[in-house]
Amino acid sequence: MKTKTRILVVDDHQLVIQGILCSLKEVGDFDVVTTNNCDEAFSLIKSNVKTNPFQLIFTDLSFDNLTEDTNLDGGEELIKAIKNNDFDIKIAVITGHTETNRVFNVINNLKPNAYLLKSKCDGTEIGFAIKKMMTNDYYYTHEIHQKIMRRNIIQIQMDEVAIHILKELPNHPKIANLEGIIKKVDGTFLKLRSIETKLSNLRIDLNANNNTDLVLKAKELGIID
Repeated sequence: MKTKTRILVVDDHQLVIQGILCSLKEVGDFDVVTTNNCDEAFSLIKSNVKTNPFQLIFTDLSFDNLTEDTNLDGGEELIKAIKNNDFDIKIAVITGHTETNRVFNVINNLKPNAYLLKSKCDGTEIGFAIKKMMTNDYYYTHEIHQKIMRRNIIQIQMDEVAIHILKELPNHPKIANLEGIIKKVDGTFLKLRSIETKLSNLRIDLNANNNTDLVLKAKELGIID
């Protein structure tokens, strides 16, 4: 008799859990356990690792049911704990978070096997993600994949001069004030016309309407703080 794939679902909203359970039923016959907090999730993984281990976990990133006694205050901390203990379990994030900087940091630093969005996830996509994860592959829903690709492309295009301009821009009411502040790689100061050209190119790259929008998008992408 074939052993069922064991899945742990972690979310603090019961309606979300029910939705994920329904989607899982559409695509396979799994042994599914649910919990609404990360501490219990980690305890379940740890206590079952030798007897009846989980192969997959679906977890949100943010939890609203934290207390003073909470040790793992969110999905990111749970993922870190799993990886620090070298548990052999595939990790899928299923969340509402689409902020480019947070998405990039989660994927770049924690390397989950999948990143799904609650609002756009159905049985077909969950089934596809499970197949990918079970073959040691990765799956990011289309919107997340596009964000990561764009973030990586922009990161490659950014140089020290561009980042310096973006950091200084909010501190000065006029672009002309940046002349005498922004330096080229050789240490000489950038002329006003060159600064304006650089800003124009940055607005195109980040699809920004103006310099204020440019700074906001640079922050959202995590290019500047």
